[in-house]
Amino acid sequence: MGSGTYAHEDLAAPLGRVLAGLPVHLLTGGGRGVMASVSKAFVETYPRRGLSLGVLPSDDEMALPTPPVGYPNPYVEIPIRTHLPRKAPPDAPLHTRNVINVLTADIIVFLPGSEGTRDELSHARLWGTPCILYLRDPQDLNLPAGTPICRRLDQVEAALMDHFNL
Repeated sequence: MGSGTYAHEDLAAPLGRVLAGLPVHLLTGGGRGVMASVSKAFVETYPRRGLSLGVLPSDDEMALPTPPVGYPNPYVEIPIRTHLPRKAPPDAPLHTRNVINVLTADIIVFLPGSEGTRDELSHARLWGTPCILYLRDPQDLNLPAGTPICRRLDQVEAALMDHFNL
């Protein structure tokens, strides 16, 4: 999970290549930025062991679900269309595809992002989904003091290997 605007290639692409070598599928929000960067690296890595999935938002939740412009990115192999918006309405904070992402993932790797990424992190904490924070600077997500952060890819890889008992 991470920015839908900025690719953060230096973090996302190496992470995508590491994930491609593990017996996992990649699940993202299916959009631009970090989602496209990690997905591109994942699908272009050979050999790889999983598929790239994207949980897509809809521009109009009352009509046939139509993803917004830019969704899915070209590296999503299995698009999962939803009727849910990109951002939760203020009166319905659980009414967003971010909840599906958080509840579907076995573990989430968070990269730098903004409001949507912070929303996903709060859902992960609420639902107890294991997380790895892969950030250069704790200010990237405005995290609470003391939140553990992996600053190097080898730390992320070790945490993933430990999580999956590999």
